[in-house]
Amino acid sequence: MKYALVTGGSGEIGQAICLRLADDGYHVIVHANQNIENAQALVESIFKAGGSAQAIQFDLTDFEQTSVKVTELTQEHPIQILVHNAGIHQDAPLAGMSKSQWDNVIDVSLHGFFNVTQPIMLPMMKTRWGRVIAISSIAGITGNRGQANYAAAKAGLSGACKSLSIELASRGITANVVAPGIIKTAMSDDNFPPEKIRQMVPMQRAGEASEVASLVSFLASDEAAYISGQVISINGGMT
Repeated sequence: MKYALVTGGSGEIGQAICLRLADDGYHVIVHANQNIENAQALVESIFKAGGSAQAIQFDLTDFEQTSVKVTELTQEHPIQILVHNAGIHQDAPLAGMSKSQWDNVIDVSLHGFFNVTQPIMLPMMKTRWGRVIAISSIAGITGNRGQANYAAAKAGLSGACKSLSIELASRGITANVVAPGIIKTAMSDDNFPPEKIRQMVPMQRAGEASEVASLVSFLASDEAAYISGQVISINGGMT
């Protein structure tokens, strides 16, 4: 059985990804920082459905803490699928953005990617099979008003994964980025009323978290072995 680690697994999109990977037959490690209760509840749901999972808690922005936790995991089993889904919003126009707003968003999405990926690499490479999948955003491709910090962090994931895909190609490991548009979550419901979605999205609806999870599932599979270094949008036709 292959082991998959999903950062930010307690959030709405993270939960959908965890459920789908568990259904695909992987042992899923559900990461949370503050919402460990949600992660543990998700693990229970996976067990009840016949899957295999565990919850883990650590602060992705702390390299030492993350390294210790991930190393403990890899000593038991190599992690062969990493889905870096964790991310936060602290929106403000750049002219009025505080240093902490910039740093906090970069720390979770981009520094967090390095912190969790670096200690996983050598054990994954030894298996000569692996998948690294970073969850980005349409903001990382097009930019977005009030989200210079978020767009910078998500765009950085694209560069990191493209470079990683070249470094790892000979080891049978792929690295790709999934860039969702407007996905139906509690946060998007507050920010994007139906009439606004119809104006912005050619398909005139928000995407479902399960649709993002389906794309991740494919990229994690053997069928996607020749897809690497790509940024794949899932946004209903937005450009």
